Amino acid sequence: MKHIKLFYLASCPFCKQAFSYIEELKEQEQYKDIEIDLIEESEEPEVADQYDYYRVPTFYIDDKKLSEGIVTREKVEEIFQKALQSD
Repeated sequence: MKHIKLFYLASCPFCKQAFSYIEELKEQEQYKDIEIDLIEESEEPEVADQYDYYRVPTFYIDDKKLSEGIVTREKVEEIFQKALQSD
């Protein structure tokens, strides 16, 4: 299983929506063990500056950007599916 990195801002309404989708999906058995490294960009700017993105929420797997900005539930599920794929 691959780790997801999620860059977000605590005050961002789109990030809050993404967290709601994550919580909902993690209630499903196949997604409950997915690990997400949460990086609040204003608290960890030294980490955020190492990645190429402009909007949050932004999802990465293996340093590959999968989504930037507003996400749908379907997009978050697609990211979870990619996290479950083996290398």
